[in-house]
Amino acid sequence: MPVFTRIPHDDYVAMVLSLAEQIGAGDWTPSFIIGIGRGGLAPAVYLSHATGLPMLSVDHSSEVPDFADAPLVRLAARTREGERLLFLDDINDSGRTIAKLRRALVEAGAVPANVRFATLVDNSGSAERVDYRARTIDRARTRDWFVFPWEAVAPQASLDQDAAEVPERIG
Repeated sequence: MPVFTRIPHDDYVAMVLSLAEQIGAGDWTPSFIIGIGRGGLAPAVYLSHATGLPMLSVDHSSEVPDFADAPLVRLAARTREGERLLFLDDINDSGRTIAKLRRALVEAGAVPANVRFATLVDNSGSAERVDYRARTIDRARTRDWFVFPWEAVAPQASLDQDAAEVPERIG
């Protein structure tokens, strides 16, 4: 039985502000924040407001090529023109999403120095690393299923189903 840990709205806002502070303190400023659908869309909107940077999106979760793969080709071209892209997701758990996006961007000819990744929650044991994170967990110890504010409206059965799809994260 998974442990569902709800992230209160105030904690969520603090996470976004932490990312904004990290981005503002560095010498690398993105041209665009790219929300990774579905979990990275709401955080990208908030981060866009917090930083004043424009936001775009890629809908990875839908697995519809016109909204996932095709935009990555166009975004890769923008990096060749010098634009910097910060991809944002809610959690870097196994690293599969980030690996898939990185691979697709490289295959489309993206300039790696112009692409970075951020997450609200980063698993230190993930196969992929992110450049910015608000909170770090170790999945070997923290098996909770995090429920972000935008997911709080979902029926419990839907949360149960989402968690059941990736038992290795919560078992």
